[in-house]
Amino acid sequence: MDLSELNELDLSNVANWPLPARIFVIALVFVSVLAAGYWLDIKDQQGQLEKAERKESELRTTFENRARKAANLEAYEQQLAEMRESFGAMLRQLPNRTEVAELLVDISQTGLAAGLEFELFKPQAEVPREFYAELPISIRVKGNYHEFGEFVSGVAALPRIVTVHDVNIKENKDGELTMDILAKTYRYLDEEEEGGVQ
Repeated sequence: MDLSELNELDLSNVANWPLPARIFVIALVFVSVLAAGYWLDIKDQQGQLEKAERKESELRTTFENRARKAANLEAYEQQLAEMRESFGAMLRQLPNRTEVAELLVDISQTGLAAGLEFELFKPQAEVPREFYAELPISIRVKGNYHEFGEFVSGVAALPRIVTVHDVNIKENKDGELTMDILAKTYRYLDEEEEGGVQ
């Protein structure tokens, strides 16, 4: 079959075409139907399949995590109970409103017992936090290194939580040492006070 015979093919009488031309047309129609089927149906289904596979992977991971947590639920509950008990013990170390004055006296007596001379002992305004309030206290004392160490150690040994910040030790012109610190004590807020702090 040559090119001149191709020009003579009658489209209305395909049955009389030569065999190679009919095979070519059938193959062309077959490939066209496959391509149309792929574009119109299979391509969308492949996208849906990939999306479903990703979803399955996510769900499998979620299931495995939850199964692992469920297997350890008893241990988690025990850990939570221990944390609540520990948190309660820590809260008990925070003074309430009436105990703050006693704590301030304890801090000043600790300094006096260490042999320090107080130049400044100034409680500042409370700083409310989520469930507690900070009470900063500016302190300036005169003494020597050993007395400073004894004071800080004594403050750390108090039954209530007191933290020491911004420690600054200077030597005066006359050779005496002065220590400036910011001590912070904390008190828990009762439920009425917590409602006002957000």
